[in-house]
Amino acid sequence: MTRIPHETSGEPNPLQALTLDRLRQRTSMKWRTYPEDVLPLWVAEMDVPLADAVVRAVTDALHLGDTGYPAGTAYAEALAAFAGKRWGWGGLAVERTAIVPDVMLGVVEMIKLVTGPGDTVVVNSPVYPPFYMFLEHMDRRVAEAPLGADGRLDLGVLEETFRQAVADGRRAAHLLCSPHNPTGTVHTAEELSAVAGLAERYGVRVVADEIHAPLVLGDAPFVPYLSVPGAERGLSLMSASKGWNLPGLKAALAIAGPGAAADLERMPEEVGHGPSHVAVIAHTAALRDGVTWLDALLTGLEGNRRLLADLLAEHLPAIRYQPGDATYLAWLDCRALDLGDDPAEVFLERGRVALSSGLPFGTGGTGHVRLNLGTSQEVLTEGVRRMAAALR
Repeated sequence: MTRIPHETSGEPNPLQALTLDRLRQRTSMKWRTYPEDVLPLWVAEMDVPLADAVVRAVTDALHLGDTGYPAGTAYAEALAAFAGKRWGWGGLAVERTAIVPDVMLGVVEMIKLVTGPGDTVVVNSPVYPPFYMFLEHMDRRVAEAPLGADGRLDLGVLEETFRQAVADGRRAAHLLCSPHNPTGTVHTAEELSAVAGLAERYGVRVVADEIHAPLVLGDAPFVPYLSVPGAERGLSLMSASKGWNLPGLKAALAIAGPGAAADLERMPEEVGHGPSHVAVIAHTAALRDGVTWLDALLTGLEGNRRLLADLLAEHLPAIRYQPGDATYLAWLDCRALDLGDDPAEVFLERGRVALSSGLPFGTGGTGHVRLNLGTSQEVLTEGVRRMAAALR
């Protein structure tokens, strides 16, 4: 599958649209967890205004009083059209989709469909911390198959982990983060095909969290897991929430491969009552009419990624940063700074900048931090300046 590049939209860079004073008026988690003297570069919220298409759609719904329960397939149809144009994937079948409250709750429901209590779910650490929290709360055993030193899937380790996961005759699943959070790695078609082959060989069911799919920045094309040979029994979760900064408007889509359609049909009806109807309207508008805004965002994120690399090279050269090809998250290896297991704690206390600690990301997270570069260049520059000041 070849990469279809995003276009130059002509829209202004949304990352440069809001001042820090304006952002501090927000009441969400990013801006209310820490005191006002702390610069928040942690949780996955971007510092952007919403796309005009989303604002219009939500405002029109509110004026109409269209705030009931979700219905229909407009969201799935919009995603299918977006996937066809953006990724060259025509295989997203609307009839094999279901609306779920959000990606992580969708993951929970998909894991319930293909495993039972006490079964093993494989993850590729370091990885998004809620994977651990949600799976353990479901009484599933988490088995790590760590990424290689290059930040890519280690297929040998993955195979051995699959083998052990099913050795006692129990079912198992692989919760695949694609693109990967926190590294920004975009898995190749060859890697995903190998995952599918291993999953079939060992009877492991793959559930792919593809929430960051619209946020591919580099030359590597995003490859939907369900598009690769052998992935017919796979399940995927997708959403517009990360690409268009809509985490407070809860909605996502569960998508089944042809061999998993019967599994998706077993999902309890009440799961579909959880998504917000207004959120579905917002996500549909983003996918249909917010693409030029997304293109402007991606251009801004590419600039921020280059800026961060330059700032670190100048002010914190001991930090190792390998820019990923996706997401607005930067995974920083701070071990050479000798700040202990949790550098985020030091940067917060001494520099008054909030970053995500690497420890909850599992094996490979010690001595690392995750930085959210989905902000203005001024805020990003100030954040690195504060990190450097914390070492003096």
